[in-house]
Amino acid sequence: MAPRDDANSGTAPSVRPRALRFAGVGLFAWLTARRELERQLGRHARQHEAVARLGQIALREHDLRRLIDEVVETVARVLDIHLCGVLKLREGEERLDMISSVGYHEVPDGSLPGGTGTQAGYALLRREPVIAHDLRRETRFDPAPLLEQGMVSGMNAVIEAHDGPFGVLTAHTSRRRRFSTDDVNFLVAVANVLSAAVERQRKELATKHAALHDPLTGLANRTLVLDRVDLALARRLREGVDVALLMLDLDRFKLINDSLGHAAGDEVLVALASRLREAVRSSDTVARLSGDEFVLVCERSGGVRRVVELAERLGAAIGRPLILSSGEHFLTASIGIALAETKADTAASMLRDADAAMYRAKHRGPGRYELFDGTVRDQVLTRLRTEAELRHAIERGELCVHYQPIVDATSGRPVATEALVRWEHPTHGLIPPLDFIPIAEETGLIIELGRYVLERACAQAAEWQRRFDVPLQMFVNASGCQIAHPLFPAEVADIAIRSGLRPRTLGIEVTESVLIEETGSSMGVIGELHAHGLRLILDDFGTGYSSLSYLRRFPLDAVKVDRSFVDGLGSCSQDAAIMKSIVEMCHALGLSVVAEGVESEQQRRQLRRLGCEHIQGYLVSRALPVDEAGAFLQSGFAGGCEAVEPGAAGHADASLVLRPSA
Repeated sequence: MAPRDDANSGTAPSVRPRALRFAGVGLFAWLTARRELERQLGRHARQHEAVARLGQIALREHDLRRLIDEVVETVARVLDIHLCGVLKLREGEERLDMISSVGYHEVPDGSLPGGTGTQAGYALLRREPVIAHDLRRETRFDPAPLLEQGMVSGMNAVIEAHDGPFGVLTAHTSRRRRFSTDDVNFLVAVANVLSAAVERQRKELATKHAALHDPLTGLANRTLVLDRVDLALARRLREGVDVALLMLDLDRFKLINDSLGHAAGDEVLVALASRLREAVRSSDTVARLSGDEFVLVCERSGGVRRVVELAERLGAAIGRPLILSSGEHFLTASIGIALAETKADTAASMLRDADAAMYRAKHRGPGRYELFDGTVRDQVLTRLRTEAELRHAIERGELCVHYQPIVDATSGRPVATEALVRWEHPTHGLIPPLDFIPIAEETGLIIELGRYVLERACAQAAEWQRRFDVPLQMFVNASGCQIAHPLFPAEVADIAIRSGLRPRTLGIEVTESVLIEETGSSMGVIGELHAHGLRLILDDFGTGYSSLSYLRRFPLDAVKVDRSFVDGLGSCSQDAAIMKSIVEMCHALGLSVVAEGVESEQQRRQLRRLGCEHIQGYLVSRALPVDEAGAFLQSGFAGGCEAVEPGAAGHADASLVLRPSA
């Protein structure tokens, strides 16, 4: 029997259609899976492309708000969702504020306490992405705000920042949806782009803030305050508003730094900056220029009367005791006020005017304020002209040195001369030191000027010592700038040696105010002066703040008593008692005493009875040019008498040998 042909059998037609059906189903499933894979790959590619694009935008876009707006629109489009937004954590509070969104009808707020807030709040608590496939069944957080928006599914990703979370990136849809791993990764990647942008903005703002603010107090610095003044002056021209600038300089602040250290000084400045902020309006600008110098810019100040009231209020705020870890501090400030008056006013000119007024206030005494006016302006112009001419005077040799003798109160014999600089102006004639020395100190010219006087005085004293064969003393004044310089002692000693001056015959006069202002730096300098064999004389004794403490603190050789204690001698018993106490106190400390400003024979006799060894003043002689001073000394040494070295008290009574004042 022939084999059966399956192809022609009766069952063949039914088998082939079933196989074809199975093949068709498999092909359909394969095609469906392929299309889904292609969709996933396309979605994945679009997400990567979107992240890359947002990253590029973030690199070139410095406006964070514009970047955030671009982010929410991109996320909504790429994820094909209905709602997208960025919620920012409010600084210092457990509250989220919507700052950019797509699709929200109302702005939802989230809160953090107890983890019972919204989905965004829950994401912040967990610090990780939170996915909700069905908000209707959600129990981890309160879904009500989102359900009210008609949302069913959603996810959140935290936007991190340098010092904690910045906020949350949200994405929600009204269709129930199971977000894929790629979707979650995409949202996290976009949140990371925002995190990097937030951190970059923080650094940029920190850099800008550092460039425009004082690092110690956080106040505006010179650059920012000048910009604020320029803006205020521009508004003044447009709108007619008034502008005032106040400059504050603390009185005797250097004493805190030198006695308690710079940490204590910084603590005071920080506390004071806070007080100044509290004393002014939020629209005013408070700045620290340098050291203990502050500036206040006041726009719409209300005229002169209101500005003066403000200055008084600032003075009162500064004057309240500061109780800090370094102790209790009592401060005052000198305040200069400048008001914008003309179209030509600039930030620089107002700062200059306020500075001039502040210096005038400081010269009147601590805790004062001064308004810049025509008188101050004239003083400023005179000062600027004097400064310029003084620079040329040093170059052209217009300065000269005069010498005022100091004599023994008993014998009348010369014991020393004080070198006093004079300016022989080609137009104005002889200019006294008080008219240009303060300017030289403020501008730094005092260093060059002081070296010139010292060299001339030492050379002249050495010449007189050789001519008269006596240990004649030479007293030279030193400013605070010189005393504060660590190389000053070596320079003085070198000049004295090169001039041929006898050892221990050069005396450096320093005022008590200089010692007070320069305590920290001057202690070492004065110690070195003494070590170099130089004498130290305290000038204008009794006009400072703490005379006795400074007599004991520094290695002094002599004291020059201010003329205010000499004026009443012979007529005022109280002045005599004070002078007697000073002389006895100095002698107890081994110091010789020179009385300044002696103008009458009665004063000389009283001083001699009180034990004062040496006198200086118009009774003896005014300051003399070098030739006249030499003639005076020759007359004083007539008969071959030797000069008495300052420091030896108690001489035999003898008649004075005096040359009448010219």
